[in-house]
Amino acid sequence: MVDPLRDLPSVDAALRRQVDPSVLAVLPDVEEVLRVEKGYKSAWAQAWRLDVRHKDGKTESYFMKVSYGHHGREALKGEFESTAAIHSIVPNFCPDPIAWGTLTNEPDAHFYLCKYYDFFEGVPNPTSFCKKLAELHSCHLSPEGKFGFHCTTYNGDLPQDNTWSDTWEDFFSKGLRHVLKIREERAGPSAELDELLPALFEKVIPRLLRPMESNGRSIRPSLVHGDLWCGNTGIVDENTEDGIVYDPASFWAHNEYELGNWRPQRNHFDAKYFEAYHSVMPRTDPVEDYDDRNALYALRFNFHAATLFPNDESYLQMAIEEIRRLTEKYPEGYNEGQFSMVRSKI
Repeated sequence: MVDPLRDLPSVDAALRRQVDPSVLAVLPDVEEVLRVEKGYKSAWAQAWRLDVRHKDGKTESYFMKVSYGHHGREALKGEFESTAAIHSIVPNFCPDPIAWGTLTNEPDAHFYLCKYYDFFEGVPNPTSFCKKLAELHSCHLSPEGKFGFHCTTYNGDLPQDNTWSDTWEDFFSKGLRHVLKIREERAGPSAELDELLPALFEKVIPRLLRPMESNGRSIRPSLVHGDLWCGNTGIVDENTEDGIVYDPASFWAHNEYELGNWRPQRNHFDAKYFEAYHSVMPRTDPVEDYDDRNALYALRFNFHAATLFPNDESYLQMAIEEIRRLTEKYPEGYNEGQFSMVRSKI
């Protein structure tokens, strides 16, 4: 794999030759390229920082991510579209996305470009962070009130099935089956998991999700970040600990789905964040199902991790243990008569 930017001299002319024309074309009136610096590298992308001076004399720093191949292209498109959707609702909650596209000099390489931030150590202040998250989730502008997204979005290098669905139960079930299929392709089959899956889909999911969409209740789809853990947030103000989110994998969902990724301790959003969020956004009825719904949503994120890191069996085992607990708790599945009372809804 060849880096699109390499062996970078310090003079502007040489730097310009190293920055792909497709990238320069989407930046406004660049007079001089001041610096090009390589950042972090993951298994599926390389990050860069570009410092430039514009013709109006202002200097700006930009963040660029580069990925390769078809999935790299689609992942960066999904990141751009997700960030643009979040930015349109809560502009101060994420970077302003500038562009995505394909490099002119390397047609198999693709880029995503946005404003660059210097982050401070730690996780954002729970109060201000969750207030902005609740503002995002309070917007219900999904096309035709459906669950899904207008393009594929990626959790790492894991494509999500964002096909539009009329109900949250249907969308969640299809999305989870899609993740499980890719996990098996990458890590191989698990007899223990396969034995548990029928009860998960036939009993547990209907029992925990259908009551929110039956007997007069309904869910209005909310735009979620989709991969909201501490590693996809950053503090932009050291004094207030105000934070933003980035690297989203968005779709229109039940708002509480977002919090499934907070349940695993590894993701560093503890009880303070749950409390701050629900001080603004009430729990969905039936409230008594809230914790198990959260556990069900966390299952999908553990399966994400099991798919992204197939050699680490701990994520799969955590998911299996949770499925076993839920299936033992809800052996009868959904019973419509149990939920005939209509209560408040979000």
